[in-house]
Amino acid sequence: MTRDHLKSSEWFDNSVNFSQDEIRHRLEFKKESIKNEKYRPQYIYEIASANRHLLLKKYSRGDSILELAEYILPLLEAWEEAEGFGKDVWTEQQQYTRHAWKVNLDHYINCFWLVGLALAFDIPDEQWNRLLVLIGNEGEDALLDRVIASRQQGRRIGTELCHPEPYARLLGAVLAPRNKQSELLKSFVDHWYAGLDRQTTRAMPAIYTRPYWYKYHELEGGYFGYWCIEAVAAVKAFGMDDSLCLGHPNYPGDLLRPEGPTTHLVGSETQSFKGTLAEELPKKRSFLSRLFRR
Repeated sequence: MTRDHLKSSEWFDNSVNFSQDEIRHRLEFKKESIKNEKYRPQYIYEIASANRHLLLKKYSRGDSILELAEYILPLLEAWEEAEGFGKDVWTEQQQYTRHAWKVNLDHYINCFWLVGLALAFDIPDEQWNRLLVLIGNEGEDALLDRVIASRQQGRRIGTELCHPEPYARLLGAVLAPRNKQSELLKSFVDHWYAGLDRQTTRAMPAIYTRPYWYKYHELEGGYFGYWCIEAVAAVKAFGMDDSLCLGHPNYPGDLLRPEGPTTHLVGSETQSFKGTLAEELPKKRSFLSRLFRR
């Protein structure tokens, strides 16, 4: 059963095959000499991105959660290799704009997603520590630092949010009294996708106003699902009640329930989600909430 219903299972089959072929091709070509040495680190980094996209496509297609963690290690290896070559290629300004959460929304989200996946999969300490080195930015964000600190003791917590829109809602849920967290978490998931389509303001220094993958479902290729892994990261880190989010088209609840049953809606009940991205089916969610309430 596909977990995402903006695309068909056949579409995801083709897209997964394409991503697998892309990774194989890039790995083979990497063994050869890349004529443009300045492009080498970005070329290798795109292998890391391709592994992340493939993992998410497989989640969307409905693959077993237990099989998805295998993409974390090759992702880390490619990212580390890219950073190694990048030290001799990227300027100080390029290093900053590539890595600073405050100015690079895509990097912030990628780091948040990888932390969420790492927590959900309970990856080995060796991989977790390698991920933290790559992520960096310690003490820069009041939310993501808190999530990371749930597994990294002593991590400095930022005093401000790098991206208040849309993440102020999630921080509010994390800091709220326990009996308020579930509703506030649901509110964040409800507003997450629309909240990422931000307006440019002087107060927002980010170089991008919305993620590169925004509205990818309108394209022929590239789409991997719209999954609010940030919410999963918070639930895993702080033991929050996610029962009100179950069945939401943007909430990847199966990541926290690898043995099943699925938290996603099936069959004709999903059709009203098409084109809306954030609509919900209260009756079905109510059933799922009762089923999974902890």
